[in-house]
Amino acid sequence: MTHELNRRSFVNGAIAVTGAAALSPLLAACGDGGGKSRGGTNSKKGIAAAVPAHIPSTAVQPDIPSVKGAADAVADPGFLNYPSTPVKTVGGVPGAGGHYTTLTPLWGAIPSPGNSYYRAMNKALGATMTMKPANGNTYNTTITTLTAASRLPDWVQLPGWWNALFNLGKLAGTQLADLTPYLAGDKIKKYPNLAALPTGAWRGGVWEDRLYGIPSFSSGFVLPGQFYYRGDIFEAKGIDADEITSIDRFWDLGKELTSAKAGVWAFDDLYTYLFQIFDYAAKFAVVDGKLVHHYEQPQFIEALNWAHKLAKSGYLHPDVLAGNSNDATTRFYAGKALIGAGGQGIWNETDAQAGVAANENYRRASFKPFSADGKSAPRLFLTPPAGFFSYLNAKLKPAQLEECLRIADYLAAPFGSAEHLMVNFGVEGVDWRKGPHGPSPTKAGLADVQAQTFPFLASALQVFYNPDFPQVTKDRCAWNAEAVRYVYKPVFFNMNITVPKRFATADAAQAVEDTVKDVAHGLKPVSAFQDALSTWKGSGGGDRLVAWYQSEVLDKLGTGQ
Repeated sequence: MTHELNRRSFVNGAIAVTGAAALSPLLAACGDGGGKSRGGTNSKKGIAAAVPAHIPSTAVQPDIPSVKGAADAVADPGFLNYPSTPVKTVGGVPGAGGHYTTLTPLWGAIPSPGNSYYRAMNKALGATMTMKPANGNTYNTTITTLTAASRLPDWVQLPGWWNALFNLGKLAGTQLADLTPYLAGDKIKKYPNLAALPTGAWRGGVWEDRLYGIPSFSSGFVLPGQFYYRGDIFEAKGIDADEITSIDRFWDLGKELTSAKAGVWAFDDLYTYLFQIFDYAAKFAVVDGKLVHHYEQPQFIEALNWAHKLAKSGYLHPDVLAGNSNDATTRFYAGKALIGAGGQGIWNETDAQAGVAANENYRRASFKPFSADGKSAPRLFLTPPAGFFSYLNAKLKPAQLEECLRIADYLAAPFGSAEHLMVNFGVEGVDWRKGPHGPSPTKAGLADVQAQTFPFLASALQVFYNPDFPQVTKDRCAWNAEAVRYVYKPVFFNMNITVPKRFATADAAQAVEDTVKDVAHGLKPVSAFQDALSTWKGSGGGDRLVAWYQSEVLDKLGTGQ
């Protein structure tokens, strides 16, 4: 399996574990509360003028094509084998001899500076890129230190979930370069690989109707997560998962699968993802022109009641009730908890390898989407198509910006192209060798290339590719092709709303979130949520927060859809 797909797992996994922010369609940044911010992106007309035109690439044909769904979503393509003859998508050398410093996060060992892969990339790019990956675990501190001193490098990756911490809305146009004059609309045609990235991915890099960010690791179809089950065990027991079409049928699995005496329970932790069954909003719904927070939706209360009932049923693994969420994957592999939930990125070759090591028959599978009543069509809200964005320094001159964009176009070459092979695997014979299923990294490749840096500056649309486990690719593509039909864009989708600092605590609603978790795990009664909600609405500032969103965002800018 390639590290690119490991990185994809991280991207989706990170979105899935970042708490309440993960379920929000917003990439929110806190303003200074002075009232000067317009709240985020402007009108639909304004943002439409800022984003690049979308021109899909036809350079490489996948084994499993993309599938168009609802709400402009497109399920990503699948490759069962690595293309045998990579095609070139960039003519000549993109650089013009420029010198640029970069900063990207890395969750792993840092490659040695000036290694042979970096030198080979500089030659291919025609520019000197001084790569300086930094510890991902402390990256937020690294960035805030640099922005405070206005010392950002020429090219920097700023992960979207830290937008509030970085005060991205304020950096845009001051320390970060406005790319609208170079990429908006048909201007993107100069950079065909960048033009192939989804329109929605670019929207996440727009601030106040101006384009600043270049998306990395983008997808045409991103959900916060999904429900998984042990496909091999279901098959052995003669259970057809496709017959699970309502919350009542889902509940029945608890009794059928749980055997405390044998140390097996039907369910692991589920409450975070129950919105996909009970259809409550990501954050807000609009009812008769008024915003309603999902805490106040009847569906939210219904889901919380169900989760509380599950906690008391004996069907939920006791480690969940004890607060042990770190070992969920281990319980799943061991067949101790047969149904769980998690980010989309965990369904990949690495998971299959680990699962098979625990049980040779292991197979992860996912329930087809269903609604609580089993009658209504399921509804799945989308999350932004990209969570990572790179930015160019506002101090760069126009010619330098254009050189960097040509380099970004090279880095964004599609899977299976010659440029993609170079960026993601390096030099043949040095960083990789031909394996039975495609490029196989050498020791040097594992240390210098697979510890990814360049793709954080720009990268292609993601694909499913699990060379040693092609069935995983088939299963994921089949599930996505089904699920993409039921998606919708939530209120304020991908709008980059700047929330005043005075509302930051209310927006996080941590006290309510903590109470919800305790209720869902059976530690507190459902009435405790109602008490926490009342406090949040009043002294906690919740009603004032909703009123601000209503007057400053919805009434002025609309829903973003």
